[in-house]
Amino acid sequence: MFTKILNIFKESIPVLLMIALIPVIKNDYILTILYILIITISLFIKKEKNDVVFLIFGFCVMIISESIFISTGVEVFVRNSLFGLMPLWLPFLWAYAFVAMRRSLKILES
Repeated sequence: MFTKILNIFKESIPVLLMIALIPVIKNDYILTILYILIITISLFIKKEKNDVVFLIFGFCVMIISESIFISTGVEVFVRNSLFGLMPLWLPFLWAYAFVAMRRSLKILES
């Protein structure tokens, strides 16, 4: 069980790094570029079958979902560089989070 927890933590490192950068990098465009770099490096280090599919799915679904949340007033972002609604980097964060969650579920199922 400890091995599974350790492996899930390893899968979470890119997401944790991305979250840690949010208060440090105030420029949404620079932060987005860093996120793309982190995602690219992470996928280069370890790429599993259908990772890119989950990445694209997470990216698209989260743009739509976040847009709905914002339009209903459930969420409000101060940083709104994407369509004047949300931070540009947010869909990239969610997209890789989808990949990390999928990988974590595979670890738990093994």
